Amino acid sequence: MFDQTIESFQLPNGLRVVIEPMNAVQSAAMTLMVPAGSVRDHAGRQGTAAVLTQMIQRGAGEYSAQEHSARMDNLGLQRNVSVGTGHISVSAATTSDRFCESIAEIGLMICEPHLQDEDFEPAQEIVRQGLRSLEDEPQHLLGKALRQHSLPVPWNQHSDGELDDIDRLTLNVVRDHFDHFVRPDEAILGIAGHVDISKIRAVIDEVFGGWASRPADPLAVQPFQFGVHHLNHDSAQTHVGLSWPTVPYRDEKYFEAWAVVGLLSGGMSSRLFTEVRERRGLCYSISASISTLRDEGRVFVYAGTTPERAQDTLDVTIEQILNIGEGITEGELQRCKARAKSALIMQQESTMARAGAVARDTYHLDRVVTLSEIHRRIDSLTVPIVQEFARQTLPREMVLVTLGPESLDAAKLPQSPTVVV
Repeated sequence: MFDQTIESFQLPNGLRVVIEPMNAVQSAAMTLMVPAGSVRDHAGRQGTAAVLTQMIQRGAGEYSAQEHSARMDNLGLQRNVSVGTGHISVSAATTSDRFCESIAEIGLMICEPHLQDEDFEPAQEIVRQGLRSLEDEPQHLLGKALRQHSLPVPWNQHSDGELDDIDRLTLNVVRDHFDHFVRPDEAILGIAGHVDISKIRAVIDEVFGGWASRPADPLAVQPFQFGVHHLNHDSAQTHVGLSWPTVPYRDEKYFEAWAVVGLLSGGMSSRLFTEVRERRGLCYSISASISTLRDEGRVFVYAGTTPERAQDTLDVTIEQILNIGEGITEGELQRCKARAKSALIMQQESTMARAGAVARDTYHLDRVVTLSEIHRRIDSLTVPIVQEFARQTLPREMVLVTLGPESLDAAKLPQSPTVVV
């Protein structure tokens, strides 16, 4: 039931277009990924891409912000514009009979935004308010610090920037970011839904064919160092973050890595939840997730607890991580598979989800992983396969970040240099 035929082509200016027809639905969706995310923010100007993301929604072509928004609303176009580390992304969905017109409206937003003087300060203030709303969120502060210490520069930057940098931005800096990085080179347009491919191709040629190519310089990437870091925070809570390397999405063993993280934190029957939270009552929240750049992956673990239970929470969590390759049962693995297959079915019914997956797969893999292939990869996982992967990839080093009134003893952590923040 997951069979799909993928169509793809590339415009002369570099824009890659990948289409997954879904004839059983009556909607169509697109995700346009433009390589202009926060990794392209210059030092001292973090937040440039975030402000630009707000500004491109404030009028385009011959239409004011109100007129352009009304045109998209009249098409029933559900849309979202967001900034990420690598990309500015525009996602949109509507009924299939209005989809071609919708492509034209999104094209105006990306290719011909106004970027007017009077729109800069309101866009700047929206980003500023978003950052301020997170200042008093300890879990956010911990996650931000964990990312900063776990990924290479500039991939460790917060996508919405830094408050001090936002205050220093100018409209010319934002316009310069648009001119240099909002470009079809390496941009990807993923489409999924009930579409006529020949019509879609003609519309895309018309809308995006004149988008000027502007190759960008390669990023200067600086490696990170493993370490132990503490953020002093006068609080009745302690927040604990751990990270370590795993394989990226493009690796042939990614699904094994996904299964290992699922065993750690895949619902209320997972090992971290069961052992750390339920059986021992050490924390009120604990979770693990896998995050992947194009060429490297990381596992991130978070636990929220009290200062009195923080040390035990850390020690037992590390113990569970280092023992994940032991005693895996068929029941554990089957629960992971069941959760994944449920997500697959829901994704199959959502054109927006599939359009996003089509674009992301193209970025990470240079091809689309069909739902059929995902289904087969999940079914191929066995206890011996997952167990062997877990044992071979046990973390030899970890990053530890804590936020709370006192630092913790990292003696049980795999060997890491200690750095106090």
